[in-house]
Amino acid sequence: MSKLKLTDILVTVVISIGFGIIYKLWGPVYNLLKPFGLHADQLIYGMWFMAATVAFLIIRKPGVALLAEIAASSGEFLMGSEWGLEVLLFGLIQGLFAELIFLITRYKRYDVIIICIAAVGSAIGSILMDYFKGYMGDLVLWNLSLFIGARLIGSIVIAGMGAFYLVKALEITGVTSLVRRADQKDYDALNQ
Repeated sequence: MSKLKLTDILVTVVISIGFGIIYKLWGPVYNLLKPFGLHADQLIYGMWFMAATVAFLIIRKPGVALLAEIAASSGEFLMGSEWGLEVLLFGLIQGLFAELIFLITRYKRYDVIIICIAAVGSAIGSILMDYFKGYMGDLVLWNLSLFIGARLIGSIVIAGMGAFYLVKALEITGVTSLVRRADQKDYDALNQ
């Protein structure tokens, strides 16, 4: 496993600041869906996990997913997040849970399945955070199941498949070759 170089860190932070802006703009979209009920807002919650999966797919080194989520949540916080300081803790936990999935694979798998599992890992981290905030205990079982299911589905679709295919499109343009050398193994992993 190669260590992060300064350019890896800088690229990760730049990607994450972009996602921090998206995260800040995503808050009102998320709030617009709340009145529809049945946890429709949870279906788009996966956007807040995307910095970790996108940055990891581009840099593919240990620590990138964690750094990306911390930097993205910091950017969101500095732009005046409606959730205040708690976004930093959420970013830390979400990045850590995604990082654990990549660690289990020894940072050698970049296929859509692993990226979706990492997105689910971030979702589980966020669900644990929400649980400790206390409001999830008020939900009856069917409502809690709907809440968790919607968040997991949203994470798979947005932060899993969405991130994977976004980076795959970037690969085709050659943009990612500016930060890492692509070899046949990388292209094969994206085609799975």
